Amino acid sequence: MSLAGKTAVITGSNSGIGLGVARELAKAGANVVLNSFTDTEEDHALAAEIAKATGVDAKYVQADMSKADDCRRLIAAAGGCDILVNNAGIQHVAPVQDFPTGKWDAIIAINLSSAFHTIAAAVTGMREKGYGRIVNIASAHGLTASPYKSAYVAAKHGIVGLTKTIGLETAQEPITCNAVCPGYVLTPLVEAQIPDTMKEYNMSREDVIKNVMLERQPSKEFATVEQLGGTVAFLASDAAAQITGTTISVDGGWTAL
Repeated sequence: MSLAGKTAVITGSNSGIGLGVARELAKAGANVVLNSFTDTEEDHALAAEIAKATGVDAKYVQADMSKADDCRRLIAAAGGCDILVNNAGIQHVAPVQDFPTGKWDAIIAINLSSAFHTIAAAVTGMREKGYGRIVNIASAHGLTASPYKSAYVAAKHGIVGLTKTIGLETAQEPITCNAVCPGYVLTPLVEAQIPDTMKEYNMSREDVIKNVMLERQPSKEFATVEQLGGTVAFLASDAAAQITGTTISVDGGWTAL
């Protein structure tokens, strides 16, 4: 499976799932554009590291996915976008009556609205090139729900709906749009939740992971960023040309329950 000559833009990709996806796409031959809202030497060094390891072109573009103009500027700055991976996301956990309005607005903007803006900016170029792959990183929470995650669940359900719509709009073109729905993946986002969860349940790290965080994940194992990256690379391949407007769960059986 070669993606040589293709350019992949991955939002929120200086760590976690996004960085894992970028590395797997680069291994498959795609040039990659990394992104986050920061602009540090470390960010640019990640791109240099990927380029050196894989031989592809790689660069880092700062853009704040909470801002519509930045989302569209990212696509323009990429200098081409054959593969678009909407991965940027944040999380906040609170009962709905206590959920801060600012947190709601930020989660909807970054986890959902950013995908609308990047897709809108990228799809014309994909049509001109006669090839496009859009992969939205949703979540098991795009198909089911958990308490205290109102904004996140709403945004991820929205991503699944957006995916279906774009899949239909491009169904007769050489463009596909799909959503990948991970269960728990051990990323910085998930890692940050572990200490508070340990305190809440008065449990060890191991017990929290197995009995709380992975309670709904029948495999009792975290998915890996490499597995997510491999799934995205497959969706970008010719083998997946007739897969569009749908979801692929990488959740250890979570949504089979």
